[in-house]
Amino acid sequence: MSGLSLELIFLILQLLNEENYKEAAHRLESESGVYCNVDYIEELVVKGDWDKLEKYLAGFIRVGDNRFSVKMLFEIRKQKYLEALDKKERAKALDILKEELKVFKQFDGELFSEMTNLLTIENIRENAQLSTYTDDVTARGVLAKKLKKLIEMNPELHHKCRLPTMNNSRLCLLVNQSLKWQHQLCQNPNSDPDITSILVDHTCGPQNAAQGLVPMANEFSSILRSGGLPLQPEVPIYLGTSSRAQGTLNSLPLTLLPNSGGGPILAAHNNGENQLVLRRSRSFDLSNEIRNIPTSSVTRPGQINADNFFASEDLPKNVISTINVGSDVTSMDFHPEHETLLLVGTNNGEISIWDIGSRLRIAYRMFIIWDFSTCSSALQASYSNEHLNSVTRVMWSPDGLFLGVAYSKHILQLYSYRTGHELRDHLEIEAHVGNVNDLAFFNRDHRLYIITCGQDKLVKIWDVVTGVNQRTLEGHDAPVYSFLYTTAIDGKIKVWSFDNLDIKFEYDSPGYTSIRMAYSTDGLSRNLESYLVEWDEGEGNFKQNYLGLGKHCSGVVKFDTTNRFLVAADDFTIKFWNMENTQVLYRTDADGGLPAFPCIRFSKNGSFLVVSTNDNGIKILGNQEGYRIVKNTQNQSEGRRVASGSVSKPPTFNIASSLAPGAILALPASTSRTNMASQNKDRQNLQDAQSRNNIDELEFSIIWRLKEVTESSHLRSLKLPDNLLPVRIVRLIYKKPGSALLALAYNGVHKLWKWQQADKRTPRDATADVEPQLWQPSSGILMTNDVEDASMDDTVHCLTLSNNSAYVISASGGKASLYNLQKFTTLATFQKPAPAATCLVFNPRDNNFIVIGLSDCSIQVVKTLSNGHQKCVTGLAFFPDKKILVSAGADAQLCVWSMANWEKLTSKFLKLPSGHTSNAQAETRLHINVDQSRLLVVHETHIATYDPLKLDCILQWVPQQTSGSITDAVYSCDGQSIFVSAEDGSVCVLTANQLRLKCKIHYTAYVPSNRSTIKVCPNAIAAHPSNPSQLALGLSDGGVYVLEPLESDKEWGSDPLSETGAGSSSNHVVAN
Repeated sequence: MSGLSLELIFLILQLLNEENYKEAAHRLESESGVYCNVDYIEELVVKGDWDKLEKYLAGFIRVGDNRFSVKMLFEIRKQKYLEALDKKERAKALDILKEELKVFKQFDGELFSEMTNLLTIENIRENAQLSTYTDDVTARGVLAKKLKKLIEMNPELHHKCRLPTMNNSRLCLLVNQSLKWQHQLCQNPNSDPDITSILVDHTCGPQNAAQGLVPMANEFSSILRSGGLPLQPEVPIYLGTSSRAQGTLNSLPLTLLPNSGGGPILAAHNNGENQLVLRRSRSFDLSNEIRNIPTSSVTRPGQINADNFFASEDLPKNVISTINVGSDVTSMDFHPEHETLLLVGTNNGEISIWDIGSRLRIAYRMFIIWDFSTCSSALQASYSNEHLNSVTRVMWSPDGLFLGVAYSKHILQLYSYRTGHELRDHLEIEAHVGNVNDLAFFNRDHRLYIITCGQDKLVKIWDVVTGVNQRTLEGHDAPVYSFLYTTAIDGKIKVWSFDNLDIKFEYDSPGYTSIRMAYSTDGLSRNLESYLVEWDEGEGNFKQNYLGLGKHCSGVVKFDTTNRFLVAADDFTIKFWNMENTQVLYRTDADGGLPAFPCIRFSKNGSFLVVSTNDNGIKILGNQEGYRIVKNTQNQSEGRRVASGSVSKPPTFNIASSLAPGAILALPASTSRTNMASQNKDRQNLQDAQSRNNIDELEFSIIWRLKEVTESSHLRSLKLPDNLLPVRIVRLIYKKPGSALLALAYNGVHKLWKWQQADKRTPRDATADVEPQLWQPSSGILMTNDVEDASMDDTVHCLTLSNNSAYVISASGGKASLYNLQKFTTLATFQKPAPAATCLVFNPRDNNFIVIGLSDCSIQVVKTLSNGHQKCVTGLAFFPDKKILVSAGADAQLCVWSMANWEKLTSKFLKLPSGHTSNAQAETRLHINVDQSRLLVVHETHIATYDPLKLDCILQWVPQQTSGSITDAVYSCDGQSIFVSAEDGSVCVLTANQLRLKCKIHYTAYVPSNRSTIKVCPNAIAAHPSNPSQLALGLSDGGVYVLEPLESDKEWGSDPLSETGAGSSSNHVVAN
């Protein structure tokens, strides 16, 4: 192919991409073989579109080209084959093996045989080389990176991965120049030529001839406007339109822009290479007539302009209910699909998700930096002071599966939101230096992006999936507050081109002080004259000025739009406009209690308006449709409550005295938050403010009450008989199937209680209704650990049962001992005193396989694992299905080890809540849920659930400060609950899937009131292996108690979400 022909293809590719004909561009790339689009290859890999990927690559490589091409095609087909096997699609996998992978047999027959053998095993992870295979998404990400490296090394491809440098719309410019040249050749050139086609040469007719040549400043733009070329303009994303006018960014000069009134404006922006001067400063001045119109309207609060009476009926103007958030609200956003789901950000860094219909808070996070070690020095320095990091903006993604949070200090955090109200950490980005002022989501080329702007005068675009910075736009001389029409505090408005990072236009805002665009959700006046202006993007000046704002405002004026209405809030008042009229349509103070400049937000369909209040709350205003939605929600909840028989009469809203402790809802401003401090600080991946009294993680609705067990009549409890020396219990475990309980005391002595039938020989299930027997051998020799060389103050006690419960291995700082639990005798001692065993665990599928954690930070298995922890190992957990071992240490670190080669796969330190430091002797214990999908981590400061493979923290729960430290925690046998004991003697029962507090058992309920005044606490907790409601406690005074709920209750409280029906409500469900 000649040089000019090659360049013509590059120009056509540029045009196709600028016009957004992506598929046509990719087809031309492949068929011509001139440009290999690595990003497109990565996109196809991530999607798993293998057929399209191979068809695309066929234009560049073949199996016989070189070893890099062979490797690329093999890796792609191998991944396709493994995915089919993992999905149990064996017929499909066999076809792939025979039709696609067989060609590689000539290169490596042994490897092909091994691939064939995978068809014979049930799970591909049983193969040693595939033991770490996690899921398709992760594997595809690895493959994409591998293909990139192979492309760079492939001599057939590496020189085809970059396009030549070209100015934007180069082909359009060449056509424009050709038309000018053709016009110059006309014998009688017209002054106003009529160019309707570029398919034939242009000639001017003699009838309209004019003398001389005329400058052709924008002929091609005229052709574009007249429809000479097929165009598919897209809608750029602006602040506040992420769910109202979603579209894609377009780099072409022709752009379809949404104006504030909802009608699109077709604006032809000139390219930087034509004869117009684009970098001009255009005045955005208001006319004298408009400047002289008074800015205040004659309407009074609660009054309506007569001409707009009927339009006002659709306004959400009536207060339906209030919600106490607990902190000053700084930003809000409604879910794009579920009209009652509201995302809220506050001035102390908290975010929460509320159902405004039931007033139930269904998710909550406090701010914490997820990985402080990776932060820049500037960011770390900013957190050395005590100023909190406030939320500047919260926003849902267009599909509602992600939410973004911008903070006042450097950070942007992205969460995924899934079914069951589960928030998961997704990405943390150090986006800007200083404040991150704003954010917005948008889609482009089937990928989701997020834009941020900040105090560092930059606008940045990020890939939501990978967190990679795609673009950085520079040009403002002051902090930036909105985009891609960006505004700054110096009054400058700049219009950006997405692809070439260039400023297309520059304007001055009215008053030269506005920092927010009219289609955004905020504005600022800086004590100067205030304007609320609808801007004509095509002309670069105002379209109309909405009257009614205060003449001079001293703070941020928030505003929003929906359908045909505009709302703004200033001077303690909410003001509505019909966008066809500049006069105020309606005013209201929402029954009072508003700040001077409240935060406001419309729901997507305009049925609701939420507004922040002075007392750390929000008011929900609605129209008739909004009132109907709330009423239906309350009626459904009431029906569930009556059906369950939980209460006979619904308590009144906002009456704190009618709610159970911990079930705080919409507290009046006068209510003491100290006295009403909640029981939950659920899911705290985020840092606690120091000594902070925060309200419940769940702001429970009126139809659910926390179950408080405070008296002995509220439960069944039994203190087990004991005639031995009362010594602190340090470990406790049930013997399977649940007929005996084994305790290890601080002095190394083991105690065994057995429940038996009346014949004294047949075992029975443990119960709090029948007293067991403390079993002792006839010889009187107790099972006692070696403590001779142990330093008891630093000893970490450990105890584990074999899978058949016949044997127990135990250690108390000295040698480890193996005991026969049936005969209560010592079979052997092993492991020299130093280093001492600090943790023991049997392989759940092999009684002959035991792993020992040691005080010297190492782990003894088939070989010694010594490159993991920095302090003694205190927790071990086997995941046989995943072929991994997880360890935990007193260094508050988790490590994952491969059972295939006993190499460390990954490690992470625990995220401790703010104000908590890890005690040098604090143990970290581990438990596995029944399906091996979650790892429970128990630390004195918190409990948390983790993904065992990636060690991603899923949920975290921190006890109330008055409860003291956590002493132990364990899953119930069915994996539905978690029992957590604390220093104050209480036991909290949490839901395992969401770590929601559903019951609290107080010390006074199970310990007799006539006991000594010396306070004791549970040091160890055990769950019955077959009864999910039974637990046992080992106390610091040596006592052991078995607790069960009353027969009439059957379980410890109820899941608040299932009780209220929130878990099944369509208003709460977001698809995975």
